[in-house]
Amino acid sequence: MLRIAVPNKGAISGPAMAMLHEAGYRQRKESKELVLVDPTNEVEFFYLRPRDIAIYVSSGRLDIGITGRDLLLDSGAEAEEILQLGFARSTFRYATKPGTAGGPQDFGGMTIATSYEGIVARHLADIGVDASVVHLDGAVETAIELGVAEVIADVVETGTSMRNAGLEVVGEPIMTSEAVVIRRKGAPDDEPKVQQFLRRLQGVLVARSYVMMDYDCRVEHLERAVALTPGLESPTISPLHHEGWVAVRSMVASKEAQRIMDDLYELGARAILTTAIHACRL
Repeated sequence: MLRIAVPNKGAISGPAMAMLHEAGYRQRKESKELVLVDPTNEVEFFYLRPRDIAIYVSSGRLDIGITGRDLLLDSGAEAEEILQLGFARSTFRYATKPGTAGGPQDFGGMTIATSYEGIVARHLADIGVDASVVHLDGAVETAIELGVAEVIADVVETGTSMRNAGLEVVGEPIMTSEAVVIRRKGAPDDEPKVQQFLRRLQGVLVARSYVMMDYDCRVEHLERAVALTPGLESPTISPLHHEGWVAVRSMVASKEAQRIMDDLYELGARAILTTAIHACRL
């Protein structure tokens, strides 16, 4: 039975469980459930603190896990990401009081407060800056005001909380993060149950990114229409009862669907429909 770690709380937890549900797996109904067995799919889910998941996976106790790239790298665990999931995106950056420093190269001798000590320490070592790093749990925006540090390093989304604390972002991003699937380094690449699990999640990602588009088109405009909707391999084309017309079906990127519908209509296509894709295998 495949053993999978899932975050029990935080920004990744809800979207991860939603994706697993779309992929056909049972998910817990109560937040107090720590373990859930899905016998139909031969999977056992363990709901753990997001920061602990990489440690459990690297130990070999669990086969794979879903966590953030930032948490994986901060843990220092012998685990690696094998699939990007496209949600819970964030940017990790330095911030300080205006005028304190122009960038990380000016942090020498300063103290940096962060909840991601491992990431910051490695970044400072990579750029050759000698600074102290103090670990704080939770929000770190007040660390400068309280005199704990001169600089903070934290996840930045809109930057609103930084500005409210009178801070400004300095330097380039330390890293970007998102939810990822991880496994132990050195684990076999061809384990069938793991590959099946990844195919299911990849199917969800594709289904969320594409729609199925159907339309009717005059034969003389078919080549131009197909150029707009090439599909993954090629579109499906069927003759209609009305001579000179064909029906076309193709997958198109959902973010481009409205523009493509406009272009097809201008070309003379009619009965243009889009349908959501709930699951797929490519």
